[in-house]
Amino acid sequence: MYMNNKIGVFCFVFFLLSLSGFTANEQSKSSMISMTIMEVTTFNIKPSADAAEFAKRDAQVAANFTSKQPGFIKRQSAVNESGNYAVVVYWKTNADADASMSKFMSDGSIADYAQMIDGPSMKMTRYTLEKAFDAETSRFVEIMEYAVKPGTDMSSFDALNQRVETDFTGNRYGFVQRLTGVNEAGKQIVAVYWASKASSDASMQAFMNAPVAKEFMQHMDQSTIAMGRYSLLNLGLTKKEKAVALLNSFNTGDQTPISYINPSKYIQHNLSVGDGLEGFGAVMQHGPPGGFRAEVHRAFEDGDYVFTHTEYDFFGPQAGFDIFRFEDGLIVEHWDNLLPVVEETASGRTQFDGATQIVDFDKTEDNKAVVKDFYETVVIGGNFDRMPSYFEGDAYLQHNPMLPDGLSGFLNGVKKMAEQGAVMRMDKLHIVLGEGNFVLTVSEGSLGDKPYAYYDLFRLENGKIAEHWDVMAEIPAQSEWKNDNGKFNF
Repeated sequence: MYMNNKIGVFCFVFFLLSLSGFTANEQSKSSMISMTIMEVTTFNIKPSADAAEFAKRDAQVAANFTSKQPGFIKRQSAVNESGNYAVVVYWKTNADADASMSKFMSDGSIADYAQMIDGPSMKMTRYTLEKAFDAETSRFVEIMEYAVKPGTDMSSFDALNQRVETDFTGNRYGFVQRLTGVNEAGKQIVAVYWASKASSDASMQAFMNAPVAKEFMQHMDQSTIAMGRYSLLNLGLTKKEKAVALLNSFNTGDQTPISYINPSKYIQHNLSVGDGLEGFGAVMQHGPPGGFRAEVHRAFEDGDYVFTHTEYDFFGPQAGFDIFRFEDGLIVEHWDNLLPVVEETASGRTQFDGATQIVDFDKTEDNKAVVKDFYETVVIGGNFDRMPSYFEGDAYLQHNPMLPDGLSGFLNGVKKMAEQGAVMRMDKLHIVLGEGNFVLTVSEGSLGDKPYAYYDLFRLENGKIAEHWDVMAEIPAQSEWKNDNGKFNF
């Protein structure tokens, strides 16, 4: 919620100010009268109120009361890390907002909900916005109110603000939408929607180094700044959360995640499993007496794809990568690669340990480009003289069970394998997926004289490859396939 103290405000404001875009003079305000109304209510809940119960009751109020009022557009509830709440409602007109508030105050059916709120902490303000809400995919919002310094030339201010937005904010990873406006007292509002808190955090750090931010800050009256950063409540699961829940259902027996698979379209690329939901069900029915187990060590999301790094007990310990493709919120396609777990590895590292934190969300595409170029130039192209340019010296953490750490360890290990007749070839790169500092490649080739599928996961630091996990699996003869979809076909 909005805070009166200014601890941490100075730093954070550099970032948030980049996201506003409005005209603060009276002509602009009067021209926006017919546009969307944004009603922001901030508050705490009472110490006696249970947060989970409040979230549940809040969702019911949204569905059964607020959404049924005339002029309603959108309602969102959110909470910050300190447990302060914000409810943001978008209305067609101020009159609609007034009518709803009047009815809310007198409606006995929601009295229990109102009783959970700490009345003295509540603050409600309405703003007239320049455009309509269009951030349905967001999961995190930043809200800031402030005034410009007296005497500021608003035309120059707006131009500078637009330049900040054009040159920086609109290009950030995970950015969804910014909404800006003004209230009757002339205070400015900016609501910035992000795909996740992590993408917001990453953008904020980058913005702090942008010179244009300091120039823009000079026009702000810092004594008027009030801000809040909130995770949205009562949202549906993300694609990543659905994929992880499906894998975790092996452990729990929960049937709910099965509903995340499209029952009429599920294309299976595991060649040992039948196509469709029926094939998935057949595997589950013919599992061992104790069932299957799955521990997801890493999960990533790239557009319509989710890919996971998982430790299975699947007719024995297995290391696996899974890729799920979504359409309209449901899983419609699946690929994977599995390899028996190796207890003793050349590097002393397991096939699962190592870094897990996703960072550098704004560098996703750059990191994917680095790995793609490395794979096509060195791994497939064979230009090993170019290999050092993709690494930071000999620093390279290796989780392939047959190879030791270091770039030198990789080269010596591959040479030793070749001398033993286990020549690895990668002939075609099928897809490159990534999120932040992690990138997955899927390729096909051979090991010795047998066809193989290769899944390689790379972690990057400062544009260099720093860590590697992989699963390489032999492709069975076509006569053994239980579906006709092929191993790849992305």
